[in-house]
Amino acid sequence: MQSTSANYRIPDWRKPEAAYIHIPFCAHHCGYCDFAIATGKENLRDKYLDALESEIKKLGKPHPVQSWFLGGGTPTELSSSQLQRLCSILKEWLPLQGVCEFSIEANPDSTTVEKLQVLANFGLSRLSLGVQSFQQPVLQLLDRKHSNPQVDSVVKEARKLGIPSISIDLIFGSAGQSLHSWNQDLAQGLALLPDHFSTYGLTYEKGTPLWKRMNRGEIIPLEDTEELALYESAIDTLEANGFEHYEISSFAKVNKRCWHNQVYWENAAYFGFGMGAARYVDGKREVNTRDLDSYIQKSLSGQETIFQSEQLEPREEAIETLGLNLRRMQGANRQRFLSRTGFHLDQITGPKKDYLVQQGLLKDDGESLSLTRRGRHLADWVVTKLF
Repeated sequence: MQSTSANYRIPDWRKPEAAYIHIPFCAHHCGYCDFAIATGKENLRDKYLDALESEIKKLGKPHPVQSWFLGGGTPTELSSSQLQRLCSILKEWLPLQGVCEFSIEANPDSTTVEKLQVLANFGLSRLSLGVQSFQQPVLQLLDRKHSNPQVDSVVKEARKLGIPSISIDLIFGSAGQSLHSWNQDLAQGLALLPDHFSTYGLTYEKGTPLWKRMNRGEIIPLEDTEELALYESAIDTLEANGFEHYEISSFAKVNKRCWHNQVYWENAAYFGFGMGAARYVDGKREVNTRDLDSYIQKSLSGQETIFQSEQLEPREEAIETLGLNLRRMQGANRQRFLSRTGFHLDQITGPKKDYLVQQGLLKDDGESLSLTRRGRHLADWVVTKLF
């Protein structure tokens, strides 16, 4: 097994080569989070691993893949022994093969040297650290509990263990955030010499505590022009420091892109296991139940854990593929798109594409269709206007 983190390789869209494993446990519920998580359920972690193993075993036989992605939730909330067990399950049923990638999402306050050592022993190649901000007021608004020294310590220990790639997650657009404080976040992130950055605009997901605070008038979101200035600054700053802007929210040093996420943007097949996990296999999208007790009970009793399933019609799948492809700076290649979907790209976009090109939001060079720099910040809106 050769580990990398990772030069770009086009995945086979028909064959699942990537496996996402959802670990829902969190120490507390951050105010902006709308993911499938569980707090105060420490006593169920071992039983959850039992259920996860039961679900994975439904494969019937080992299925080699090229990436593991442990997400959440907070995978590093598991103990060292629980991480050891989880990785052993994956090694048996989803063995990594060839040039591969093993990523984990981690919080600075739950990531210990012992846990990193366990993960490194199983070939961890990419540590995605949920820093979000280095500024205390922003961390407080986002309900983040870690400290800057904890961030420094985790990065230092990961480097000592030889983990090949470290990614820093940052959130911009918090209420009251200034361009100056955001640039400080970028500078402090760069000082850690990471290999990858993910920069996300803050969203107020309906039903979250942050959304409720906004609706009560306790916090006022930034204006679109203010948020755009932060995004533009991230692009300028990170590109000036040798990072390639390869996806709307993602920046990487040479050969340090996240291959697993590129599977999603290619709209290629992938496995997904665990509470709330999504999978895309044989053209069918399935999502597991987001209820922890239900997931454990159903999986251990041999029942289906799926609560949502759909098989897209060919044209719907082509539309979805184009929307995902446009998240990448390379956009959608016409030849690849035709091979992937059976549709010519212009059959899917129609005349609205030319209008968006004229507005400076899309670029069409004859071979590929991609978002312009201006279009990247309005990506969701542009995609809805295409179809």
